[in-house]
Amino acid sequence: MSQPPKTTGAVGVLDSGVGGLSVLREIHRLLPDIPTIYFADQGHLPYGPRPAGEIRRFVDAIADFLIRQGASVIVIACNAASAASLHDLRARHPEVPFVGMEPAVKPAAEATQTGVIGVLTTQATANGDLYRRVLERYASRARVITQVAPELVTLVEQGRGDAPESQPIIQGYLQPMLDANADQIVLACTHFPFLADAIRALAGVTLIDPSVAVARQAARVLPPQILPADHAIAPRNVYFTSGDPAAFRLMLRQLTGVQDAHVTGARWTAGRLE
Repeated sequence: MSQPPKTTGAVGVLDSGVGGLSVLREIHRLLPDIPTIYFADQGHLPYGPRPAGEIRRFVDAIADFLIRQGASVIVIACNAASAASLHDLRARHPEVPFVGMEPAVKPAAEATQTGVIGVLTTQATANGDLYRRVLERYASRARVITQVAPELVTLVEQGRGDAPESQPIIQGYLQPMLDANADQIVLACTHFPFLADAIRALAGVTLIDPSVAVARQAARVLPPQILPADHAIAPRNVYFTSGDPAAFRLMLRQLTGVQDAHVTGARWTAGRLE
């Protein structure tokens, strides 16, 4: 792997693929002068159908990699990875602030007028203890329709979210929630905000995206050793993928508008990233 220069004092962001870019773009908006390191584990995509223990092994290794690359705070920009790994990572690395994703059930339950909310998610998140606790804590007075939508992750990764042939797939996942009269839909996978326009075109509901709140939490826990870049010099934002760097670079440009990004390929070797 051809390594970029190590970044000292950066916000590390990890996901199974490009979905975490929806969180990264909010971090860039809120903290434009702070360097970031993004890791997409596209070699193991998708995480959603995988067992929690397997996801945890992947995320542990990625966190170690990001720390070696200079990350001083790490955002787990993936609901499945947060559910599987957040508690263990905080125990393993007490010196590093970790920010995870939590399905935004609370604001949806507070805002609903029909008493019904939908949660668009992946299997790993739906099966996790974190999701169960969130429902018990915040949704006792609302009916929750949990819709597992694995194909939507694939649509985003392949850049087909706006394609006409994708609309019936998206509609198929939305319909059970709409039939139940849900007026709030929680996007409980970081890939799904990239489908927000398509979802709004098919369903007249409010979408709840926690990305902004996660970026704010990252700003709150930012360690003092992460210093803003000089305004005359753009911060160094670097990207790694365990998949195809050229394909990731294309999706990065398509989803976020970032041009000429430094994307480096990473290899899994005996459970470790190199």
